[in-house]
Amino acid sequence: MKKKFLLFLFGISLTASAFAQLTTVKGTVRDATTGEPIPDATITIESTLLTTKTNAVGEFIFTENLPLGEQILKVEMIDYGTKRFPIVINEGGLIDLDTITLDYDPSDKKDMFIIAISDDNLLGDDNGLVDNISGLLQSSRDVFLNAAAFDFSATFFRPRGLDNANGKVLINGIEMNKQFDGRPQWGNWGGLNDVQRNQEFTQGMTANDYSFGDLAGTNNILMRASSYRKGGRISYASANRSYTGRIMGSYSSGLLNNGWSYSLLISRRFGDEGFVEGTMYDANSAFAAVEKKINDKHSINFTGIYAQNRRGRSTAITDEVFRLKGREYNPFWGELNGEIRNSRMREINEPVLMLNHYWDISSKTRLNTNVSYQFGEIANSRIDNGGTRLVEFNDQEVFIGGARNPDPAWYQNLPSYQLRFPNPTPLNFQLAYLSEQEFRQNGQLDWNRLYGANQLLANQGGNSLYAILEDVIADKQFTINTILDHEINQNIRLNANLNYRSLRSENFARLNDLLGGTGYLDVDFFADENDNNISDEIAANLAQSDLRNRNRIVREGERYKYNYEINSDVVSSFVQAQFNYNKIDFYIGANVSNTTYQRIGLYENGFFPGEGNDGSFGKSDKLSFTNYGVKGGGIYKITGRHLLQFNGSHYTKAPGIRSSFSNARQTNATVIGLDSETISSVDFGYIYRSPLVNGRISAYYAGFQNGTNIGFYFTQGLAGLGLNNADAFVQEITTNVDRRNIGVEFGLDAQVTPTIKLKAAGSFSQYVFTNDPNLYLTSVDFDGALTFGDGTTQLKNFHVSGGPERAFQLGFEYRDPDFWNFGVTANYFSHAYINISNLARSANFSLDFDGNPNNQYDPEIARQLLRQERFDDYTLFNVIGGKSWKVGDYFIGFFATINNVFNTQFKTGGFEQSRNANYNRVLEDQSREYGPLFGPRYFFGNGTTYYLNTYIRF
Repeated sequence: MKKKFLLFLFGISLTASAFAQLTTVKGTVRDATTGEPIPDATITIESTLLTTKTNAVGEFIFTENLPLGEQILKVEMIDYGTKRFPIVINEGGLIDLDTITLDYDPSDKKDMFIIAISDDNLLGDDNGLVDNISGLLQSSRDVFLNAAAFDFSATFFRPRGLDNANGKVLINGIEMNKQFDGRPQWGNWGGLNDVQRNQEFTQGMTANDYSFGDLAGTNNILMRASSYRKGGRISYASANRSYTGRIMGSYSSGLLNNGWSYSLLISRRFGDEGFVEGTMYDANSAFAAVEKKINDKHSINFTGIYAQNRRGRSTAITDEVFRLKGREYNPFWGELNGEIRNSRMREINEPVLMLNHYWDISSKTRLNTNVSYQFGEIANSRIDNGGTRLVEFNDQEVFIGGARNPDPAWYQNLPSYQLRFPNPTPLNFQLAYLSEQEFRQNGQLDWNRLYGANQLLANQGGNSLYAILEDVIADKQFTINTILDHEINQNIRLNANLNYRSLRSENFARLNDLLGGTGYLDVDFFADENDNNISDEIAANLAQSDLRNRNRIVREGERYKYNYEINSDVVSSFVQAQFNYNKIDFYIGANVSNTTYQRIGLYENGFFPGEGNDGSFGKSDKLSFTNYGVKGGGIYKITGRHLLQFNGSHYTKAPGIRSSFSNARQTNATVIGLDSETISSVDFGYIYRSPLVNGRISAYYAGFQNGTNIGFYFTQGLAGLGLNNADAFVQEITTNVDRRNIGVEFGLDAQVTPTIKLKAAGSFSQYVFTNDPNLYLTSVDFDGALTFGDGTTQLKNFHVSGGPERAFQLGFEYRDPDFWNFGVTANYFSHAYINISNLARSANFSLDFDGNPNNQYDPEIARQLLRQERFDDYTLFNVIGGKSWKVGDYFIGFFATINNVFNTQFKTGGFEQSRNANYNRVLEDQSREYGPLFGPRYFFGNGTTYYLNTYIRF
């Protein structure tokens, strides 16, 4: 008995000793003003994988696998200022931080960021002709990424030269990137700022709990009802960039006693025009999330998003147009009955419904299963001026019609057109002066002329010459995935994902407005324009949009011109292991996927009769891409303050739908030589963390092989066709495109006093093509695939356009204890390049239009003509500030920014036109004394813009 008692005491002693040696860090987080606990605050041991959340009473605790030595503990919560604490962790030691208070932060940078970036991305690129968009949704506490998100973005700076197709955006773990082009459609959740604050961003290819990721990082937006803090918020924003006003109201219940929680939001954004003329804005958004906590293990959440938006678009302009009308000019609009009407409208109506199941299988294993359904359409309007009418002539039915280009900035409307010949006459100068005065004083779309032309024909029994059509994409996408998070032991975590996406996409043109007419004939008047040798019967067949429904008269709301479906299925899976040790944290991951596309033609186009891949009706060949990827990286902790970081990846990526079919609107034909793109990347970084100074410097490399691009444009003088003066509308397909992105980026901030922080950030990079890709053209104006010389375009060592390659920032922030703040940044940008013409770098440039070598070709002059333009350097100053007050149980405040304080003029991007395709034409155009007819087109940055947000939080 005595022996058992001694063993019992010995066991207690061992247990007590074990508890005494347990390394622990704990504390409680409270609101500095109210003293109330703050649940769901994020607590992180910096530069490790250790992170946790505070519970319902604001408490947190770390007890496993804590790194020893000097560390930084970070406490952060949406709507509050972040705090960092230096701590020293000893084996078996206890660190009790007791009560940590957080101050409400009125700066609301995330709110400003989502408005500034996301809303600008509602426009789309429309083959590069409208709006220069970058729009990477990435922001974090990293100094460089904050600079890129909040200050560099106005110049369309792309971190590491990557656009948003290289990043993943998820909502509740479900990928939102479109299968059409790989880009997220920001408009599907625009205007929901107050419920988008819970975001988990991982930079680059670093460890991600939800997906394999991509080079530009992964951003998961948590829209789970129970994740929102209880309370409401009403705000009003005024701005002059995208819209002029926004009103928003939201309320979240928090977790109720019965296990239910909900969150609601409604908002409206509006404006007659933004900084650019004629860009009206009309958007309404609604959000609802409801969650039921069934028990301690199971919870089900429903999220519904409806973000309808409609806005006017703008376009790139030439230097000549810029000199005459300024950077705010937009040729797409004109006045009709005293109101501004834009011919190029983009409307998005794609509701998103989600159902999420959260299952805590055990304290170490969690399974999250998600189902999503997205439906609706995106419609882009434009003027259709290929209208015709069917009339009787000599007892036969014939087509007549076609209409002059209504674009007020069309090259024939500008002064340079009147002075295009050498030695202009006085009459030429007189006409040029009249053109200049007309363009300066008017220069907008003449809606009355379009209506008048249609009404005149209607009175004679004819159909409209002009109409407004909408290019519509009506998607129905179903997604289901399951995400596993399992803690194998205190050092190893396992993440895995299984995902399936099914897309059924209808693509068609819809007649939106007859502009006063009675009908529109669905044929192509220009079908035989470049070939006078074909018979009238053949021309009549070519003209048909649908041979199975000939000479159809279209009414408003009906489909015409083109009509096809795209079916796509994607199955993917990834697995990842994260390892966490005292001196090193590292991860390894892999993924595999299969992607299939198939076009189903619903019209039999006259240029491509028949079925199969050579025709336009029925099913195309099914494209299938099997892809894989591996990645790995980690952090080596020299000390708690000095860390080394490494990441590497190698993976393949299926081309998007847009890059898979050479001319999807008219034919089933797929791109010749189409294959997946291969991407390899590596980056190294040094990180320094302390309570006063934080910094990072990283060097990176990313290589892209076997990319594919498709462009659409009119051109002249194609070698071997004998079409010296005639325009041909072509599809330009470049395959086997190789690129290289290299550079160094850094960020540094220093808390020099309790109220003043200094910061610096920068990027020194280079983005170039590394080979000569394959190039071929297709068109209804010639047969087959047209190549030149060896079938390549000489792009090697030319720069890839996409914003400045170099960007640097110096700034400071002042935060007063009395809840107001103020900051200024100076931002310098350089080495931005124009997007070059691929066709001009092909053998076509040195050949005559008959296909023979051009005897006038001078290689030295050619090099000058083809030199890539580099835009001027510029510096922008931005100001930011805010103030908040506590009145009873309410917080009232405002937040404001002023960008480009000194109204600097600068080019953010642009592209060479490929209208002139050979040496003689380019030399003639660029040698004109009074300016080229087809000079490059540019995107100009905004002048001084502001954003002011006032709010009440309760």
